Amino acid sequence: MIKKMMYIIFFSFVSSQIENISVDDIINKMDKNLNAKSRVLKSKMVVHGRRSSRTIESKNWVIGTSKSFTEYLSPAREAGTKMLKLGDRLWTYSPQTDRVIQISGHMLRQSVMGSDMSYNDMMEDRPLQEIYKATITGSETKEGRDQWVITMEAKVIGLPYPKRKTWVDKEYFLPLREELYAKSGKLLKTATLKDIKNIQGRWFPGKFIYKDELKRNSKGTEWIIDNIEFDIKIPTSRFSKALLRK
Repeated sequence: MIKKMMYIIFFSFVSSQIENISVDDIINKMDKNLNAKSRVLKSKMVVHGRRSSRTIESKNWVIGTSKSFTEYLSPAREAGTKMLKLGDRLWTYSPQTDRVIQISGHMLRQSVMGSDMSYNDMMEDRPLQEIYKATITGSETKEGRDQWVITMEAKVIGLPYPKRKTWVDKEYFLPLREELYAKSGKLLKTATLKDIKNIQGRWFPGKFIYKDELKRNSKGTEWIIDNIEFDIKIPTSRFSKALLRK
């Protein structure tokens, strides 16, 4: 009986601490889980079409939120395609044309290899605290997980999604589901995080599911993390335009 009472008191204390947390603390914990000093990962993007699906494998090297290099490994049609991000600039290289192209302006809204992900989605890594003003608007339990409902409004100009509605897991401090909106309030895209694991002391999803709500008959795109390592040393030479053609 005493043990039971102590458990109830302890659980109530922990629950109280969770509910008293500020929205800034929640967003900060999310950013710390999703971002790192560096990361190297192998992943595959599964693009579900109306009649069939195709899988594209890649390897990514990332430093902070400003540098990333991606090399596509398979299928043969995509192998050798590369992408380099430096700050707010993005270049792609295609071995079929042997050309390096800078992606900018309206081109950033285009689909990446026919997926539900845009170049904008791949570019925007800045901490959420820097670019959104967040407010806790509710609390829900979905699929057995307690979640905060948080709305965000852009505090900088030019974001691809000026408004967001996010369901943040109270244990993982990860956005299990997001609705991404235009300034007008029109729903543009949804994102879902699955297969949450503890990796090197942080919670991180094994799968991201994106769905472009403006695409007719879209069945979504899965981005599956096969392997990821955080905070390992990456030579700065990895983020060179010269490597795009090699």
